[in-house]
Amino acid sequence: MTMFDDILTLPEQLRWGIGHEVAPLRSDRPIVLLGMGGSAMAATIGTLASKSRTPMIVHQGYGLPPWAADGGASVLAVSYSGNTEEVLSGVDQAISAGLDLAAIASGGRLAEIAGEHGLPYIEVPGGLQPRAGVGYQTAAVTAMLGAGEQIPDADAALVEAAAVLDLLLDGGSGGAVELGRDLAAGLEDRTAVVYGGLGVGSTAAYRWKTQINENAKVPAFAGVVPEMNHNELEGWQPETSSSFGVIYLRDSCDHPSVARRLDLSGTVLSGKVRRVGDVLSTGDGPLARFFSLAVVGDIASVAMAEAAGVDATPVVTLEAFKKMLAKGAL
Repeated sequence: MTMFDDILTLPEQLRWGIGHEVAPLRSDRPIVLLGMGGSAMAATIGTLASKSRTPMIVHQGYGLPPWAADGGASVLAVSYSGNTEEVLSGVDQAISAGLDLAAIASGGRLAEIAGEHGLPYIEVPGGLQPRAGVGYQTAAVTAMLGAGEQIPDADAALVEAAAVLDLLLDGGSGGAVELGRDLAAGLEDRTAVVYGGLGVGSTAAYRWKTQINENAKVPAFAGVVPEMNHNELEGWQPETSSSFGVIYLRDSCDHPSVARRLDLSGTVLSGKVRRVGDVLSTGDGPLARFFSLAVVGDIASVAMAEAAGVDATPVVTLEAFKKMLAKGAL
């Protein structure tokens, strides 16, 4: 299967998570979700849907946050391969500290640890690039957080998100496909910069960035509104207009002031950088709205790869880097 084919399976991936029964994480403790790359993206998407008053963070690094052990945090480890070293280091610390711990993986060492310690565990289907399995991982995170009632009616959230994607993808001929290809054409010979409002929009913008990095094999950047209004906005000058293209992701639930800031940012940047286009979210729940924005970027990244004549699936540089780490070359 090609990466485009994998994108078309996203609705099916989300539906896979419906009906999972798993022991819940404790809901009276701060929750630390461990993940890197596509797994961290899935963890972050899950937090968007949380309605819990319990503090919840995604930790993208080694070990645990300094406060986690003393604070008695609950830990959810997410690693598609099950062998992500940063995640495993956090799992080791969680076990040593006697913290409430659950895991999501397709196998690997994390699955072994879950079995050895009797942890709540969801095994996701393997065989994909981690970024291509983001639907499975998001579904598993949603199911796990739903079991602890951090996400209310998790199954309904997955059903809606899958239905929205069905409509937008329409088997490869839907509106998201057409828009993604159009935006990719607008980015020809330009570096993509994607802006979204804090929350759903900015998370989707970061997904755009990483998908363009890994699929099209080119640099891309993402920014958050309102933060970029306090620094990055100043960096754009007329001489940058031919090198970059900006895409704005607009979420229907953006704070009104954020929506206005996105409008004004576009006005200020007029003449300083090319405005390639806007993407508007659809759906009611945060999962549906996120995927409605992100899937357009998934398509655009593959279209950019096709235009450049590169295979979107392999990540040669990343794999080579992992081998260097394993050999202690750094």
